[in-house]
Amino acid sequence: MPLPTDEKALALGKDLLQAFDNVDGGYHPGFRAAHAKGVLLTGTFVPSQEAQALTKAPHIHNSSTPVSVRFSDFAGVPSVADNDPQGASPRGCAIRFHLAEHVHTDIVSHSANSFPTRTAEEFLEFLRAVAASGPSAPHPNPIEQFLGSHPAALAFVQMPKPFPTSFAREHFFAVSAFKFTSPDGSVSHGRYRVFPEFGTEYIEADDAAAKGPNYLFDELAGRLMAGPIKFEISVQLAGQDDVVDNATIQWPEDRPALKFGEITLNAFAPNNEAEQRQIIFDPIPRVDGIETAGDPLFDPRATIYLMSGRRRRAAQP
Repeated sequence: MPLPTDEKALALGKDLLQAFDNVDGGYHPGFRAAHAKGVLLTGTFVPSQEAQALTKAPHIHNSSTPVSVRFSDFAGVPSVADNDPQGASPRGCAIRFHLAEHVHTDIVSHSANSFPTRTAEEFLEFLRAVAASGPSAPHPNPIEQFLGSHPAALAFVQMPKPFPTSFAREHFFAVSAFKFTSPDGSVSHGRYRVFPEFGTEYIEADDAAAKGPNYLFDELAGRLMAGPIKFEISVQLAGQDDVVDNATIQWPEDRPALKFGEITLNAFAPNNEAEQRQIIFDPIPRVDGIETAGDPLFDPRATIYLMSGRRRRAAQP
């Protein structure tokens, strides 16, 4: 995947990367600009039968597909504590479907069913406001001013983000919508949701504070030794009048959900840290039968993921 040739798009990507660095106290060589602390697991995806009528994508019409799944904390700081009330959430879940050698498609999701801004330009303002709002900044500080004029960002910040007992008991949402084309050419719009086999489970903030800084990663190791970890992927289908190009607008919960398939994770990826540095997830599907639904966040996200990934790879020892 090449970087865009448009100078404005390149400049926006560079500005976003720098803004993330500024929020996180500078660049941490070899790590992602966001979701720096993570772990990579391997397993298998098995599609549902009903998804075959949703899309002609190959991983829906194959009996199974190998997957790599990365769980992560939010901050671009590799030492962030799992129980950090500011830097750990929303947590990430990135899924790669390995379709063939050097051929793949991804789902990138996080644990909050929303996004703070509609555009990358607004998100850049958001990050810059966060970085400029240290404890010595007079009130109303830049982030308070930004949130006061951006109700979607305020709602995102105020949204409860509880501490899960495990990555295996957390849910995840790909908050931008996709366009699905079926084998007969019919079109649907929907958003991915990733739900744990045994449901979500959370603990109170005081209980989380008493745990160690790596409690989620330590728990995951023990859980995986006891057996596989399973998630169901579903697609929440848009209604006729639902907005499909704005990640700050969520659809009503009564919208139908179609089962997309199941993921079974059974091992940590070998050479885990090196593999995490190497893999660059792509929010754009780039596969026949699934494409973006016009959300303006997609292209800037793909650009900054690639920029961050190339920088990360170049810093490898």
